[in-house]
Amino acid sequence: MNSIWDFFQVLLDSKEIINYGGLVLVTLIIFAENGLFFAFFLPGDYLLFLTGLFCSTKAIDFPIYIVVICIVIAAIIGSYVGFFFGRALGKGLETRPDSLFFKRKNLDKSRQFFARHGGRALIIARFMPVLRTFSPIIAGTIQMPIQSFSIYNIIGGTVWGTTLPLAGYFLGQSFPQIINYVHYIIIFFLAITTFAVIRTWFSVRKDTSGQ
Repeated sequence: MNSIWDFFQVLLDSKEIINYGGLVLVTLIIFAENGLFFAFFLPGDYLLFLTGLFCSTKAIDFPIYIVVICIVIAAIIGSYVGFFFGRALGKGLETRPDSLFFKRKNLDKSRQFFARHGGRALIIARFMPVLRTFSPIIAGTIQMPIQSFSIYNIIGGTVWGTTLPLAGYFLGQSFPQIINYVHYIIIFFLAITTFAVIRTWFSVRKDTSGQ
């Protein structure tokens, strides 16, 4: 039991993910978090940033372009899995009961966000926890054309998977001592993403209540 708990603690700690599994585990987590509904709790934004930062210090012993390519591919493929999952299950998700890894409110919130922003939601949601996981699933459930989904998916996955790791990498190159302040970086990203999600939730709630 303790080993299972320890494993989940690793999955929730970006620094431990990088130290424990390196680029392989980072890639798998990015894949899962971008389309597998039960993986919405996994770290995303600050994991990418810290991956770039650790790459600059050689804690991840791969060139940054290899890291970025792996992340972008994982994000795009993960969203495709979510899309086809949503398309296959369709309305079956509507009656699925809440469980430890599935919350109906997350699905509803993503659907409202998607209805408001259309295909752009797939790009915007890349930078928002939970919405990043459920948006491709929603795209599948509403039978979005695969050609349209592919355009937004590739653009969103490329922008998200490129900007954050490169930001961490170049910041680490310019200020190597920043590696000593990893926990503050995590707190900063949690604050930003939490604010973004709360703001989106209130915005969607306001729109829907006005209808």
